[in-house]
Amino acid sequence: MVERTASRKADRQFLIYVAILVALGLIALISASAPSGYSKFGDTYYFVKRQIIYGLLPGLFLFLIFARIKSQTWFKLSWPFYIFCLALLILVFIPGVGAAFNKGAHSWLDFGFLHFQPAELAKLAIILILANLLSDPGRDLRDWKNGLLPVLAMVAPSLVLILLQPDIGTLAIMVVVVYAMLYLAKIPKQWLIGLGVLGLTAFLILVVAAPYRMQRLSIFLHPELDPQGIGYHVNQAFLAVGSGGAWGLGYGHSRQKFQYLPEVQADSIFAIVAEEMGFIISSGVVILILLIGWRGLRIAKESSDRFGYLLVSGIVVWFFWQSFVNIGAMVGLLPLTGVTLPFVSHGGTSLMISLAAVGIIASVSRGRVNT
Repeated sequence: MVERTASRKADRQFLIYVAILVALGLIALISASAPSGYSKFGDTYYFVKRQIIYGLLPGLFLFLIFARIKSQTWFKLSWPFYIFCLALLILVFIPGVGAAFNKGAHSWLDFGFLHFQPAELAKLAIILILANLLSDPGRDLRDWKNGLLPVLAMVAPSLVLILLQPDIGTLAIMVVVVYAMLYLAKIPKQWLIGLGVLGLTAFLILVVAAPYRMQRLSIFLHPELDPQGIGYHVNQAFLAVGSGGAWGLGYGHSRQKFQYLPEVQADSIFAIVAEEMGFIISSGVVILILLIGWRGLRIAKESSDRFGYLLVSGIVVWFFWQSFVNIGAMVGLLPLTGVTLPFVSHGGTSLMISLAAVGIIASVSRGRVNT
């Protein structure tokens, strides 16, 4: 049977799943961030307002625009988009433009009325350029020197700039995304194994080179050793998740959000969801994330070309892996990295770029293959 592409509506099921998760995120944020917002800014809805103004509204605007751009156009735009993002990653180190938060991390651009985090945009830019390079029919990925190495060399500058900020959480997300896209591009297994060993070695060097990272890893294995220091965040997250039980304490009735659990509006928000809504609802959030991943991969599989397949797959792996890293840290499966829960945690840049990426998936889904 001959395959043909057809212009159709964007995958409604995928968009409904994302919309539900965004709505749940806003509902969770209203409760989780209220004490912190009132304590710091005198406004219980401070973080919710910022999420809507700087995340949801511009994100929906970009979604509507990106959803109308065809896959072939994204292929052409991937290079200028990537170069623009590299320029932004460099700007964070320029005094007067870059802003240092979170113990001196140079991760933000300060525009006065707005703070923007280029690393969030870099996630999408890296996926775009990698999909472009790996889908090139003239590139022999079995040739390490002339095929695969140039691809890695093109992606490396953005990863190095993220490392220098330093933003190890984002770096960990993108290294896995890059590796997954290389796997999906079917590069030879020996190259995958070699890159895996190289990546693990680099990770161990990063851990050993910074004492605080070694401490985080140690506390991950034994959180009871430092209950008032580095282990405080981990132990309070465990307490929040554990106290929720099956049905939770009730919406708005969290105890840990009252200045006990750090970053309740950001990377700790899942623990508050588990505390207030219990195992049943928090498991529903996990199932919803899995449904987004499943539907996204189906869209990728039905893409009309290799570029669309790799592009959508990369975005879906990004969403899923970052969600797993965030939730895994809250339940003790992984060390704390400080990454947000996509579509749920407070973070205007994160939500805006995530919704823009959903727009790209919607665009690709409109040109799926009919059989």
